[in-house]
Amino acid sequence: METLLRLIPYSPLVAFTLVLLVILAVPPLFEKLRLPGLVGLLAAGIVLGPDGLNLLNAESETMKLLSDIGKVYLMFVAGLEIDLQEFRKTQNRSLSFGVATFLIPMLVGTLVGQGFGFSLNSSILIGSLLASHTLLGFPIVTRLGIVRNEAVTVTVGATIFTDIAALLVLAVCIAVQSGEFSPLRLLGQLVALAIYAALVLVGFDWAGKEYFRRTGTDESNQFVFVLLAVFLASVGAQVIEIDKIIGAFLAGLAVNDVLKHSPVEEKVVFVGSTLFIPFFFVDMGLLIRLADFSNTLTREFLLTLAIVGGLIGSKFLAAFAVRWIYRYSWREMMVMWSLSLPQVAATLAATVVGVEAGLLSNAVFNVVIVMMLVTSILGPVLTSRYGRSLARAAEAQPIQTPNVPETPLLMGTRSEATVPFRVVVPICNPRTERYLIEMAALIARHHGGQVIPLSITRVNSKTSPALLTHSVQVSQQLLDKAIALSQEFQAIAQAVLRIDDDVALGICHAAREQQASLILMGWGQQNRFQMRLFGSLAERVFWSAYSPVAMMRLLREPRQMRHILVPLKGITPQALDLIQFAQGLAQVNQGQVTLLHIVEPTTPESMWQDFHTHLLAITEPIGLQPQVQVLCSPDPARCICEAAETTDLVILRSQRRRTAGGLAVSDVATQVVANLKGSLILFGET
Repeated sequence: METLLRLIPYSPLVAFTLVLLVILAVPPLFEKLRLPGLVGLLAAGIVLGPDGLNLLNAESETMKLLSDIGKVYLMFVAGLEIDLQEFRKTQNRSLSFGVATFLIPMLVGTLVGQGFGFSLNSSILIGSLLASHTLLGFPIVTRLGIVRNEAVTVTVGATIFTDIAALLVLAVCIAVQSGEFSPLRLLGQLVALAIYAALVLVGFDWAGKEYFRRTGTDESNQFVFVLLAVFLASVGAQVIEIDKIIGAFLAGLAVNDVLKHSPVEEKVVFVGSTLFIPFFFVDMGLLIRLADFSNTLTREFLLTLAIVGGLIGSKFLAAFAVRWIYRYSWREMMVMWSLSLPQVAATLAATVVGVEAGLLSNAVFNVVIVMMLVTSILGPVLTSRYGRSLARAAEAQPIQTPNVPETPLLMGTRSEATVPFRVVVPICNPRTERYLIEMAALIARHHGGQVIPLSITRVNSKTSPALLTHSVQVSQQLLDKAIALSQEFQAIAQAVLRIDDDVALGICHAAREQQASLILMGWGQQNRFQMRLFGSLAERVFWSAYSPVAMMRLLREPRQMRHILVPLKGITPQALDLIQFAQGLAQVNQGQVTLLHIVEPTTPESMWQDFHTHLLAITEPIGLQPQVQVLCSPDPARCICEAAETTDLVILRSQRRRTAGGLAVSDVATQVVANLKGSLILFGET
């Protein structure tokens, strides 16, 4: 037994198994304590490392390899996370904030390093560690519905400048430390970096688009192509003597336009955020020595206070300067400040490189860990607080909606006189077919359109002719039944049978060919593990469809659904989509729509009344007469489920989010879906 325990830290299989167990169990526990899951991974590394149970060793080849892959993947996802389209819209202001939030912390960090006796080279590197930021709070602003606010898009765009500039400073500092620095060599390094960056950003983008165009629906090879691009860029960075994390970040930017929120992107990020990136943070925990860490907090307390305080203060000054220049509101400035506070991805990766190069001491590494813990908690907390305030302020503003079309916005802006309203209904389960066709018939009849029952016969290169014939016969039987049901519900129907090797893409392509106004899908039966690993069918259709997608869980006949509940976060075009859809369904059934708006307990009553007034001002001119109910609750999901007990149907809109560190922020729709007992329609973002 003792021999086995001694061998555990050096056994690759045991080490891999232990870290998988940590990744599975630890982050959820810390998130329940309202702490970032990444903090839990660091803590697990300390417990399993030399100062704890000594079950893992940071010097083992297994941990080195997995940690390097995690570090590369972390920077790749950080680049992939940046929305280049939003950046282009506000690029001048993004550049201004990027310069401010880079230079001010850079100067403060350099002065701190000089004040505590570090060399100029080390001081500049310390300054660069304070200059970048990680968008840990981005999922929060997405959930609050303020992601389109200019202050938010400017902050997101500034990430491109700060991360690239910080990594460039790192490359120069490493060159100086190795004794290979000279003005001529620096010029050569910059030229090489410029050529390399152009090859990656332009070449990988072109190659990716060509490869994806030629491979079509072959997601497995596309996934491998993206992985190859990441690690090829990392190897290329090392060839020109800059750190591999710079190449990984540029690769993320390069394939950004190629993936465009496709199912392949979801799989690439899933593999990294659930497997490789957590390995990196566990390895960081293994490097922490509790004795050195406590000594740093005691003996180097002033250094810790100076670096952490300098970061917080300098980021605030940068946000304040941009607020003064562009006249942002106080709430917007605070959101910009809070979003630029967290130091996780580029900061931690660059710190490890600096320590390995001998530029930074273990004391600085421990201070950076403290800074990461403080900012990764403080930043999202402040983002949540001021983001809610900004969202409430936006909701309180009157919204003008001139010339609102009579047809639902959800169904697009097409003219019904030229293109019939078509509801495409993928059919695969005979048990749910009746309710789906009935709902589609109700919607189609209301808009004078038709139902398109669709059956996908899946084939591949190994499908035998006999099996194909049988599958086509089964699909045809489903379609014959769908046509009969459509006639029963007095709706015009036209069946479509499609043979394809990918069901999700087959649905999307058929819907586009039919010029679908809406894709109506039944609730899948995949378990949670399958959905996390492969993505549900509806989820993949959400990503790829060119028309709105609704996933339905119907527990009773649609004709009996007269009381419809529509929870609303704010008054947005997407909210009007849901209201108009629900109102159309209610008119068919001679029912009533209730709009539910849930506010925080601290929200002034005047804001409740303003929301009610503005909502009525928008809905009445376009012929909508819903009931409006405003409730006060700190738990929106629970409140929605309680209100749904007296209704026949709940209509929600889903939102999907992620961060560079792989952290997911629980969304209200997810909680409602898990706890709601009645019928539900979930519209996915396309």
